[in-house]
Amino acid sequence: FYLYLPKKIAPNPPILVNPHWCHGTAQDAFAGTQLATLADTYGYIMIFPSSPNAADQCWDVSSPQTLSHNGGGDSQGIVSMVKWTLEKYKGDAKRVFSMGTSSGAMMTNVLLGSYPDVFAAGSAWAGVAFGCYAANGYGVWSDACATGKIIKTGAEWKAIVEAAYPGYNGWRPKMQVFHGTADDVLYPQNLQEEIKEWTAVLGLPSTPVKTIPNDLQAGWTTYIYGEKFMAVSAQGVTHNIQTNATEVLRWFDLTCTGIGCFSR
Repeated sequence: FYLYLPKKIAPNPPILVNPHWCHGTAQDAFAGTQLATLADTYGYIMIFPSSPNAADQCWDVSSPQTLSHNGGGDSQGIVSMVKWTLEKYKGDAKRVFSMGTSSGAMMTNVLLGSYPDVFAAGSAWAGVAFGCYAANGYGVWSDACATGKIIKTGAEWKAIVEAAYPGYNGWRPKMQVFHGTADDVLYPQNLQEEIKEWTAVLGLPSTPVKTIPNDLQAGWTTYIYGEKFMAVSAQGVTHNIQTNATEVLRWFDLTCTGIGCFSR
């Protein structure tokens, strides 16, 4: 894996994980984000993991191993990178975040589901719900999930997430999810499934408490469900959704240094 160390590392720096997309590399993810440049301003450390095994360089979001706490698989591999970085650079274990697009968004959902004890928050752009790709193999592509045919209730999704870490009743990370209405790779129904899943896991209402049209940009509608979950539907946007680094920084409170910053 690859690290981006800012020019001046903050004391007890937060850690931001940025898993790449399918057919991508750690270098591609680095080149495609403003977040590394912003790290020079705010002093957080970035981890750019590299998918080790899949021919298409997608993350394993399907195997029983990756979908369970300390079960192995890519999710535990990334958590090992986090733990190594926290130790080596005296990072803040209460301020560990994951943000990704496409397969990186799918892995962000998986990391928050399998390792709620590690992550404070996630930001998933054009992903799918935790467990939507579940299969008996490594890195299996689920056409049913991709095309929006895996439809469950919030209670069913909640049970899947909770089964990843039986008996865990501690902190659950906050989450924000984004999806384009014209996504024909991971159909927009997947946004609805993420909403049902995380509102149920977090004990939030299944309908938004606030709706903000044209919020981050024209045609993007933000739905607020509570302090720990928000969803954004981007009208007419395809799978190639452009991430908004300023919004990610705000959600993770990465512009904050010292005491009083958002943490788990």
